[in-house]
Amino acid sequence: MLTLTDNAVIAIRDLMGGEGVPAEAGLRISPKADEAGALEVALASTPQAGDQVVVHEGVRVFVAEDAVRILDDKSLDALVGGTGQPAFRLDRRA
Repeated sequence: MLTLTDNAVIAIRDLMGGEGVPAEAGLRISPKADEAGALEVALASTPQAGDQVVVHEGVRVFVAEDAVRILDDKSLDALVGGTGQPAFRLDRRA
C-alpha cells in the first residue's frame, strides 16, 4: 500500500486548507489518460468507485484502482518548489 512521508502530509494538508474544500476531500492519483506509464495528481472531493483510500495523520489520498499495483511499494513525498506549490514524487520503499 502507498505510504506518505511527513512532507507529503504537510503539503496535502496545505492544499486541503482552502476555503470550501470538503473535509472528506483528498489528493487523487490516477494514470494519465494520454501518456502510458505516467500518473497524474489532482484534488478530489471524494474517492471514485474502486479507489483505494489511504489515510495518514488526517489526510486522505485516493489511489485509482488501476494505479494501486503500480504504487503498492511506493512512498509519496513532497518538495516545495520555487512557486510555493508542492512537487510530489514517488520513491520505492526499501
